[in-house]
Amino acid sequence: MKYLVCDDSKMARKMLIKALKALVGENIEIVEASNGQEAVDIYEQISPEVTFMDLTMPIMSGFDAVKIICEKDKDAKIIVASADIQEGSMAKAKENGALGFIKKPVNEENLKPVLQKLKVL
Repeated sequence: MKYLVCDDSKMARKMLIKALKALVGENIEIVEASNGQEAVDIYEQISPEVTFMDLTMPIMSGFDAVKIICEKDKDAKIIVASADIQEGSMAKAKENGALGFIKKPVNEENLKPVLQKLKVL
């Protein structure tokens, strides 16, 4: 399986990837992006099974990236991983096509139920 992890914080990407590998296994392909535009470009190239997206990033926000990806791929599985847990932000992310929301910092405990819901664990 291919995963795309998009966050402008390298540390946040590392923490998410560590939790993902601990739950799913080491033999998965993970591609990283540091802003929404990179995520859109990479998504088109690799068609990941699951994408994890931060919301607040430079160049293009996660909100916009989620919307663009979901308009191009109706079957996209995008999970927002963000410290912004305001109701409005969560609602907007879901309106744009995100399937779930994880509060940062991401760890095995808060990642596992989301992966189970997507039936990838």
